[in-house]
Amino acid sequence: MVSQTPFRAAEFKSNYGPKYSYQPNLYGWSSTQFLRLGLKSAAFGGALGAGALLFVSGIPRIQKDILMYIPFVSNYYVKEIHPADNPF
Repeated sequence: MVSQTPFRAAEFKSNYGPKYSYQPNLYGWSSTQFLRLGLKSAAFGGALGAGALLFVSGIPRIQKDILMYIPFVSNYYVKEIHPADNPF
């Protein structure tokens, strides 16, 4: 029996076996894994940001500086005082 050497193992390649190719990576992380991690992080970050804005939406400074510039939400935060109720 002939022992396997790296040269002999590289010679034989089956047509029915898996097709191996090199996949570039950075410290074991491939580009697909980076993309999935980025999308999940963006989704969680967006949800946390929206939740934080809803939590602090009662603060007048947040209403004027941030929430008044959101197109469909801005009308909710406009507080008009009727002229009869205005003491000045």
